[in-house]
Amino acid sequence: MGRLFGTDGVRGLANGELTLDLVVRLSQGAAVVLTKGRHAEELKAEGRRPRAVVARDPRVSGAFLASAVSAGLASSGIDVFDAGVVPTPAAAFLVKEGGFDFGVMVSASHNPAPDNGIKFFSFGGTKLPDEVEDRIEAAMSEPPLAPTGDGVGRITRFADAEDRYVLHLLGTLDRSLEGIHVVVDCAHGAASGISPRVFRDAGATVTLIGSEPDGLNINDGYGSTHLEPLQEAVVSLGADFGIAHDGDADRTLAIDHHGRVIDGDHIMAILAVSMKEAGTLVGDTLVTTVMSNLGLRKAMETHGIALKETAVGDRYVLEELAASGASLGGEQSGHIIMSKYSTTGDGILTGIQLAREVARTGKSLAELADVMDVFPQVLKNVSGVDRSRLSSDELVSAAVAAIEAELGDSGRVLLRPSGTEALIRVMVEAADEHTAHQMADRLVDVVRAQLAI
Repeated sequence: MGRLFGTDGVRGLANGELTLDLVVRLSQGAAVVLTKGRHAEELKAEGRRPRAVVARDPRVSGAFLASAVSAGLASSGIDVFDAGVVPTPAAAFLVKEGGFDFGVMVSASHNPAPDNGIKFFSFGGTKLPDEVEDRIEAAMSEPPLAPTGDGVGRITRFADAEDRYVLHLLGTLDRSLEGIHVVVDCAHGAASGISPRVFRDAGATVTLIGSEPDGLNINDGYGSTHLEPLQEAVVSLGADFGIAHDGDADRTLAIDHHGRVIDGDHIMAILAVSMKEAGTLVGDTLVTTVMSNLGLRKAMETHGIALKETAVGDRYVLEELAASGASLGGEQSGHIIMSKYSTTGDGILTGIQLAREVARTGKSLAELADVMDVFPQVLKNVSGVDRSRLSSDELVSAAVAAIEAELGDSGRVLLRPSGTEALIRVMVEAADEHTAHQMADRLVDVVRAQLAI
């Protein structure tokens, strides 16, 4: 059996791989691990039970899986505060703001409705490092905590969870968004109630799409993985721009008034340049993953901003932000972290900060996005290969070196094993799309020939 945790929690088909028994045991294992260490003595001294926030997105399986999480925790002596349907970054914020010992988010993010997942946040609202996830997985096969009587945890409705998060988001703005017309696509997900409320309270005119969750339509034809409805709405309405969340609203992509996609790299470039000018970009450094476009790197060089790269996954960006003290980082996919305000990617925060920059500068989002030029990027997945041999195969390494030499400063190559699937991902950037495709095809052929199972 492989590792239970993937790049972002434990995911699978609800009632398929993700069974009630698994979720209860996972929650009991987390109760053992996340109440040890630095908080154990504090809890003992205060004479209280540990406390955890539990939240979910609106997919239909979320109700019974969140109940399973709460049951596993309460049976382990954890007091559970049920925040209901809120975005993932709201759960992280509530853990930190309320001084909770940890939190659990039930969501499969941008996956379709039949899937679901379990994400954990430790004390302070941060995602768990690999070693802690491994300890939770190991604890699942050990006897759970099983208090009786007064030691059993209580389950309480976290009645003002949404209000606290909304006030937090509005507190990050230093100006009104009055005069800005934004189309918000909520992916029929966790942002459907909160995101439009925040934009309207900040003064913006809001048109909503993808904002009627029924438990089965999350991410279905709307949201950050299906941008066409948002592009059409922004252009037809003459809106200033649009933003698209994913199902749990921990990321955002944008659409300018021409209908052009403004991805996470563009958003990071806009915010990084603004923050440097304001003196709030700590160390004049931006943290990105290896998947960020070469155009972002060149734009940051032009503006005197250093880049630090991490592996793919927003939690690796978060780890680097924490280690270096940097204030901005993210992924091309739209996970943007502003560490002054959030401990994880926050799509609503990103959206209102992007709107703030439009309001502050008086420029359109299209003009702001011109801060970087995008190099054509081709990504191909190679299946039926042995991922473990990727780094050691000499012919694959030689092929990569040869193509890098041909591209020079006008492109780059990245080969990496997928963190979630039995694939090797081949990525090539070049000055033109034809060259990028040609080089990627060459590498795919070598990978298939050398690493076939």
